[in-house]
Amino acid sequence: MNNVAISNSAKAQVLIDALPYIQKYRNKTVVIKYGGNAMIDEELKLSVMSDIVLLSLVGIKVVLVHGGGPEINALLGKVGKESKFVGGLRYTDKETAEIVQMVLAGKVNKDLVSLLTRHNGRALGLCGIDDGMLVAIKKENPDLGFVGEIHHVNVTPINDALDRGYIPVIATVATDENGNTYNINADTAAAKIAAALHAKNLILMTDIRGLLKDKEDENTLIPVVKASEVPSLVKQGIISGGMIPKIDCCVEAVRRGVDRAFIIDGRVKHSVLIELFSNEGIGTMFVG
Repeated sequence: MNNVAISNSAKAQVLIDALPYIQKYRNKTVVIKYGGNAMIDEELKLSVMSDIVLLSLVGIKVVLVHGGGPEINALLGKVGKESKFVGGLRYTDKETAEIVQMVLAGKVNKDLVSLLTRHNGRALGLCGIDDGMLVAIKKENPDLGFVGEIHHVNVTPINDALDRGYIPVIATVATDENGNTYNINADTAAAKIAAALHAKNLILMTDIRGLLKDKEDENTLIPVVKASEVPSLVKQGIISGGMIPKIDCCVEAVRRGVDRAFIIDGRVKHSVLIELFSNEGIGTMFVG
């Protein structure tokens, strides 16, 4: 009996501790880019979906932006196409662009909507093509094929979904003015969407703890980075490789009006809740 009482008391304390953060974020928009191991591991996937539904139920406007690299690779393999990457971005010819659209806007998007619904959430699957949400222009690098940069974000369909109590689940494909389909990097799309929505926070889920002073030591997490500090950190080699584009997305978001941007470890269960509802957080926070 005592153990039950202690357990219930601890649960109550967790809710009390979370209350100021719930009040802080109520009716605010949080954009979450969902990817990495949290998108592959079934247990982590269920954890993320339940967390997102919880955020929505306490009055936070959650926008979920996703990629789907492993699923794209799998289907390309089935049709005999090799996955090719240039500078960390997927080379996308016309046929690959069609496969990306099929996988992201079809299977992956609807699977996530289904999971959120199973957790009693109200989710609506969208992609960048819907109502011209994401208008793309071709990246200047000619080696990438149909990989685009976002020229314009139309937030109307996103806000319509939020206003009706839905969690918008957005697949990152877009079209240009001529109707060509483009593959869009999910981090980039999430940052552009967050800025266009004037979101409170942007959260990028990754497979690392955050920005590390020593890449070989996860205990060297840098908890807070100012946008003005980023060039120096790049020169020092602390920011390098695949972290550069992710951090560029965070910097762009905060410079365009997003209050805070975070890189968090999606391998940790309930990492989103820990970041939003605790003083310590779990990853690296970027501020203007």
